[in-house]
Amino acid sequence: MSAVAGSTPATAPALLEVRGLSKRFGGLVAVSDLDFEVLPGEILGLIGPNGAGKTTTFSMIAGSLGASSGAIRLAGEPILGLPPHQIAARGIMRTFQHNMPFPSMSVAENVLVGMHCGFRGGLWRVMLGGRAAQSAEAAGRSRAGELVDFVGLREFRHAGVASLSFGQGRLLETARALAGEPKLMLFDEPAAGLTLAECARLADIIRGIAARGISVLLIEHDMHFLLRLVQRVVVLNFGRKIADGLPHEIQDNAAVREAYLGAPGALAAGT
Repeated sequence: MSAVAGSTPATAPALLEVRGLSKRFGGLVAVSDLDFEVLPGEILGLIGPNGAGKTTTFSMIAGSLGASSGAIRLAGEPILGLPPHQIAARGIMRTFQHNMPFPSMSVAENVLVGMHCGFRGGLWRVMLGGRAAQSAEAAGRSRAGELVDFVGLREFRHAGVASLSFGQGRLLETARALAGEPKLMLFDEPAAGLTLAECARLADIIRGIAARGISVLLIEHDMHFLLRLVQRVVVLNFGRKIADGLPHEIQDNAAVREAYLGAPGALAAGT
């Protein structure tokens, strides 16, 4: 596998801009004056020791947590303070550490639910409406099938989600997020609980997502997985950014190594 997913011109306008972002919980500063950006089609890793502020940052970007100060822009438009459904409609989709499928639906139907942002009048109106709505539903089901195939779950398209392994459930979550036609996907520890083979498959899928022009921002503790996948890394420690650079630069950064003391080999990407 290549150490770099692709190349994005350094002069390309940023898709996501985070400026001066801070979050305080009483006297605790979880994130402090954070600046970074994600370029179109870029795979960016956000790492740091436990408690560094990574998930808090994700939650502020996705709109599930308010910020104390700062600014977040998507394609030049401010999104900080918008509710999660409006941020999703603007093109930011998030996957979580734990799979959350709809257990009564098939794999393809779970992916179809992810398209709700694109249906005028709502998903259920499309599913229960007239000829135009039925045409939209047919197109949606076709698209859902394409995404199921893209993540490698074709044989499970019409199966119940209970038939999926944990790793396959992670792929379903990815397909459902893609169904929302994102500009940016947020992955929160996507490799957690996966086998080596499943990690390799997921890495290929993430590269495929970026190849479609969709930016990827991911939190990951598995450095073997992350450093071979991302193009650039932002490192947090105690809520502050301490480094921002290419994977090999991050591995050689003294401040990053100091932050990870107590976690031997945490920054080893492997061979």
